[in-house]
Amino acid sequence: MAIELKPIRSEADYDEALAEVERLWGAKSGTPEGDRLDVLATLMDAYEAEHHPIDPPDPVEAIKFRMEQQGLTRKDLEPLIGTRTRVAEVLNRRRSLSIGMIRRLHDRLGISAEVLIRPSEAESMAPNAER
Repeated sequence: MAIELKPIRSEADYDEALAEVERLWGAKSGTPEGDRLDVLATLMDAYEAEHHPIDPPDPVEAIKFRMEQQGLTRKDLEPLIGTRTRVAEVLNRRRSLSIGMIRRLHDRLGISAEVLIRPSEAESMAPNAER
């Protein structure tokens, strides 16, 4: 039985929509079932964004992830961050990213500036971290 399409306002509404999505999963695009699945997914996305937002990743973790994705080494980061020592300090959370570093990492590696400007997870715990 199909649920009524309506805004998702509660966890109960969300659970109902999720059950309906599971039932419709795999429906072909352009069919009534596929259209219903698209609408439910959009409603669920809106509810999740408002009620269960996901924090952006830690800047250092984002850099390490991009390094892994692109097969980069610490040496490859030197033109973007500075000396080998500076790269190590940033990746070990002993030094914050400067505006110049953020710009270069954003421009050359495509890491979101919004992610890079956030404080590192360990930054507040490092009393001598350069800011």
